[in-house]
Amino acid sequence: MTSTGAGGTVRVEAGDADATLHRLIREALPRARAVRHDLHRHPELAMHEHATSQRIQAELSAIGIPFKAGLARDTLNGQAIGGTGIVAHLPATSPEGNALPAIGLRADIDALPILESTGKPYASATPGVMHACGHDGHTAILLGAARVLASMPVRPRPVTFIFQPAEEDIGGAELLCNEGALKGGSLHDNSAGLGAPVGEVFGLHGWPQLPVGCVASRVGPLLAAVDDFEITITGVQAHAAYPHLGRDPIVATAAVITALQTIASRAIGPLDSVVVTVGQVRAGSAKNIIPGSAFLEGTVRTLRAATRAAARERLHEIVTSTARAHGCEAKIEYIEGYPVTENEPAATEKFFRVAEDAMGASRVLRVEHPTMGGEDFAFYGRHAAACFFFLGLRPAGAVECPSLHQPDFDFNDDAMPLGIEMFCRLALSR
Repeated sequence: MTSTGAGGTVRVEAGDADATLHRLIREALPRARAVRHDLHRHPELAMHEHATSQRIQAELSAIGIPFKAGLARDTLNGQAIGGTGIVAHLPATSPEGNALPAIGLRADIDALPILESTGKPYASATPGVMHACGHDGHTAILLGAARVLASMPVRPRPVTFIFQPAEEDIGGAELLCNEGALKGGSLHDNSAGLGAPVGEVFGLHGWPQLPVGCVASRVGPLLAAVDDFEITITGVQAHAAYPHLGRDPIVATAAVITALQTIASRAIGPLDSVVVTVGQVRAGSAKNIIPGSAFLEGTVRTLRAATRAAARERLHEIVTSTARAHGCEAKIEYIEGYPVTENEPAATEKFFRVAEDAMGASRVLRVEHPTMGGEDFAFYGRHAAACFFFLGLRPAGAVECPSLHQPDFDFNDDAMPLGIEMFCRLALSR
């Protein structure tokens, strides 16, 4: 490797670069762990990550990396929300490198409305809110990578660090993309971008099903598109003893829930992928009253655009017709959410090449089938070559461990060195 700076061209042998990288990671780890524990203790929900954002800004300032804050703004019920996103940028160490597109590295920063039960010394101090999806780990890893990369003697390309709010809700990735986070810019313009435009973007997610010390991904779809629905079925209220004088929305709702399962079993081909889940049902005020309405909401997950459209159309047909068959009416609000997280082939093969060179092929796995979970990282793939990968969290020797979105989940600190190394090696690869 060579770097051209104020003092001329400096040659750095690959072995020296590896030794420097590993030394800097070791030095960065205590700080990264401390940051993660602090973030875990003080979790914040989507679009309210103000203290989290301030902590990230303080860390970036301490490292000496320029950044833009106050990003990913939105409105809800006429009120401004958000403004917690951050984009930071490190230039390459040579003029030639700075003429190249930047490598983007992303971490999500929001928590979940779950009551924590880990009992850890750094457990959430906010009742009913916790980092149950590992975003504290993702953020600490990206800050650790920023600290290491800022100290590397050679950076062949610019690096953009994206600290994104509202992955669990709202879709902070789309907000940042719409604000120009991947388009580049200066500290003095009004866009979210900074430095050179981003040509490739990488993100990771801690994965409890994967052993610590391993990474995994796949070319093409990795996670599903996410759509949500809210349905109100309106009937006629009546005394429970005289159902013939009313129109029972609860019976209609039960029929709708059952019929929706035929989308997967009868409307979509058996080799295609679709999940329709009703996650919430609300109706009634007393045991002896047939209510006037019932409410249900749920989610639809798909992997192909054609399947996504077909599932939406069939859901409307089933709900409307089934409600009408029971003498009721249905109002449907269908919310199109995150698209499929699609890994671009060249960026993903780069991930595999970098990972295998660093770790050996035995620790780098190719995911056979996509998972039906969703990720708003998908939006970055509409603007740059994107690759999302899984970072193993399952402790050595453990058969299983708490999974994502469970109250006893905690990000495994032992996974952090590899997460930092992967982000750094992707940024340093040519």
